[in-house]
Amino acid sequence: MTRSADTAPLVDDRRARRNVVLLALAQAVAGAQMPAIFTIGGLAGQWLSPNPCLATLPISLIVFGSMTTAPWLSQVMQRRGRRTGFVIGALAGALGAALGATGLATASFPLFLLGAYLTGIYMSAQGFFRFAAADTASESFRPKAISWVMAGGLGAAVLGSEIVKLTKDISPIPFLGLYMAVIALNLVGILLFLMLDIPRPRRRAKGERRGGRSLRDILHDPRVVVAMIVAAVSYALMNLVMTSTPLAVVGCGFDQGDAANVVMSHVLAMYIPSFFTGHLIARFGTIRIMTLGLVLIALAGGVALSGVDLGNFFLALVLIGLGWNFGFIGATTLLASAHAPEERGVVQGLNDMVVFGAVTFASLASGGLMNCAGGSVVEGWNMVNLAMIPFLVLAGGALIWLVMHPRFSQD
Repeated sequence: MTRSADTAPLVDDRRARRNVVLLALAQAVAGAQMPAIFTIGGLAGQWLSPNPCLATLPISLIVFGSMTTAPWLSQVMQRRGRRTGFVIGALAGALGAALGATGLATASFPLFLLGAYLTGIYMSAQGFFRFAAADTASESFRPKAISWVMAGGLGAAVLGSEIVKLTKDISPIPFLGLYMAVIALNLVGILLFLMLDIPRPRRRAKGERRGGRSLRDILHDPRVVVAMIVAAVSYALMNLVMTSTPLAVVGCGFDQGDAANVVMSHVLAMYIPSFFTGHLIARFGTIRIMTLGLVLIALAGGVALSGVDLGNFFLALVLIGLGWNFGFIGATTLLASAHAPEERGVVQGLNDMVVFGAVTFASLASGGLMNCAGGSVVEGWNMVNLAMIPFLVLAGGALIWLVMHPRFSQD
């Protein structure tokens, strides 16, 4: 006698929900270092750097660190578990902040850059929070688990902005107090990671062949390719604009507090929708939500190009934050449904290497466009926003290709 659908047991997501709470807390507390550092990183670089064109190099080194870390850190998590990988990330974040503080205290730009690279290892680990949320979740709970963990960034936005303000005058050395606070945030993160209950993937027996598809077969899956493209474009364009924003805001006559408030509003817009993005994906599908994300990013560029009043900065950064949320969470959900558990280390590591490779390029280009591509702050800011156009066309074209692909229509 078979059990009917009406009497089938409900999926138990209690462990997944507990992990989601811990990961969301880690996103809020340990994750607060990222909006804080991104707010002042360009300003600190401008203070330390011998060349204004290199002002955003510290931020670029953070993202480059994340890109180069993602492949090996993903493999560590595949073999040793998520907890080990996240603790490694937090330890690197604490050490990176300590080196950054030392670089500021000694006016050493190279040491500051080394600290930025180590911060990138933490950033890479944080990028895997969203995948860790899906590890123990049922298929129906997975989109919500991903978006709820991302919603922890709401706390990060508020806490990060407040830390920038509270530490602004704590030391005669600019920005030193912030980096000391970041060390404490990473230590709190370690305590949260030690409480996670995510089992390690099953280890292969000696002589057992690796399961899953080859990398070549994985990259022939249109869902994987398009998910990577949309995630990379959404994240890179968000970073391109956000990296230059504090320089543009201060350069247009506003103060550091205004820059922090603009970045806070941007990060709030990045994460507030996460409370319902999973529901929207479940109702309307990943393709529609990713498309909406790209449209909002395009609108943000239009607002930024229309003027440099403080209101323009706020609205543009809010729109690009919303666009990032829909584009990036939609792409993450699509990718999570396109690979088997035994392919996780390869696919997720490759995805984040591609994503943060694009973000590295964007952050490098951001400083050059902002400071060296025009005769004024306004011209540089306009160049930053015009640079988004070809990449939006690429991502939009990829989504159209996916919808028209016969393999996708059969899935």
